[in-house]
Amino acid sequence: MHVRTVGFGHPDAVKLNDQVQLEYVERYEDGDGDATPLDASMFVPPSGLYLIAYDPLDRPVASGGWRTQDENSEGYSDGDAELKRMYVIPEARGLGLARRILALLEDDARGAGRTRMVLETGDMQPEAIALYTSCGYLPCAKFGHYREYESSVCMAKPLTRP
Repeated sequence: MHVRTVGFGHPDAVKLNDQVQLEYVERYEDGDGDATPLDASMFVPPSGLYLIAYDPLDRPVASGGWRTQDENSEGYSDGDAELKRMYVIPEARGLGLARRILALLEDDARGAGRTRMVLETGDMQPEAIALYTSCGYLPCAKFGHYREYESSVCMAKPLTRP
């Protein structure tokens, strides 16, 4: 497996985003997926980054990105880097790809001067919650597009130098 930096508008990023949206619809049975407004410009370095992991046949199998956030009315704090669109296709789960992408994103956000990585997931994604918890993320005050939803789970991790 190899990981590449791509734009959020790249066809492989669009394909994986479409797949994760379908999974959200299935898990939450709401028909909408994740309606958080996202734009490709949010993931352009040094204000963000978007990564895709490819298998040996050069098929996209996992993705994730971070975008800059600072204090605003949605509950973010100055120095935040927000994790977005972490996803591994079902056939590639259990290979450590999410953990690998997460570590790369944390390193990049730290290098860009961000001080905290934040994420929002949902209570119907226990695998995601387990991954983030095992990587040092802790529950935090709710923020973002879904901050008013009971099913929303917000977590954070300081991006201190190792």
